[in-house]
Amino acid sequence: MTRMTAKDFPQELLELYDYYAHGRITKREFLDRAAKFAVGGVTAAAILASLSPNYALATQVEATDPDISAEYITYPSPKGNGDVRGYLVRPQNAAGKVAAVVVVHENRGLNPYIEDVARRVAKAGFIALAPDGLTSVGGYPGNDEKGRELQQKVDPEKLMNDFFAAVEYLMKSDLTTGKVGIVGFCYGGGVANAAAVAYPELAAAVPFYGRQPRAEDVPKIKAPLLLHYAGLDKGVNEGWPAYEAALKSAGKTYEAYIYSDVNHGFHNDTTPRYDEAAAKLAWQRTVDWFTKYLA
Repeated sequence: MTRMTAKDFPQELLELYDYYAHGRITKREFLDRAAKFAVGGVTAAAILASLSPNYALATQVEATDPDISAEYITYPSPKGNGDVRGYLVRPQNAAGKVAAVVVVHENRGLNPYIEDVARRVAKAGFIALAPDGLTSVGGYPGNDEKGRELQQKVDPEKLMNDFFAAVEYLMKSDLTTGKVGIVGFCYGGGVANAAAVAYPELAAAVPFYGRQPRAEDVPKIKAPLLLHYAGLDKGVNEGWPAYEAALKSAGKTYEAYIYSDVNHGFHNDTTPRYDEAAAKLAWQRTVDWFTKYLA
């Protein structure tokens, strides 16, 4: 299967898809505006399909990998939606308790890409818990378009609390050392930032292209932050200068990387926006960060 890359599409079209993927325009609006790029017998619908996730490309760590053990669990979320389904992945041969990482999905539920990220976390030696924020509306429906629609129906505060509950669950779990980090992507990057504000005991946070907290909340952050941004991601990046100024002013521990000439979602290896070099570098930095601060 040939993998298409961002270089196969005009940047204007990639940005248009980003608007659609984040719910800023409807599918019909995307198709109407993408029509001008439909040449040579290619339809706007075909363009949308080529930009959308292809989960046949998603697996880097198989669920049957002998180094890990994966299962679905339910954990309590008393301030959220009650009980939340999550994908729990453990290193198979860990000697004793190990540190843990919450893996937070994008704006579409617990899809195969995020499950694979959880397995990558476990492969690196940590317990991973990837909650499904769509549990209260029936769970991830099997495709991202419907997943986006469902996530918009979930109460935002309760949804955030469902992810916060995962942090608390791992901190108290008999399986872990009590040291917990968090990594999130897109919407999940915003959750990672929010968790750093909400939990001074959080050991580390790694937001990928996530919305930033309010400057006045930054002094509450105690967790070391590793922040990944895409150079072409205008919408998210516009909040970075104020966030960085607040982090510096408050004397917080952080490292930030802006990966030039890559798009929002560059770590997601199921779409053409994936950039292999940037994704691999960002992931190695992420593993190194957790290894340093969750020890």
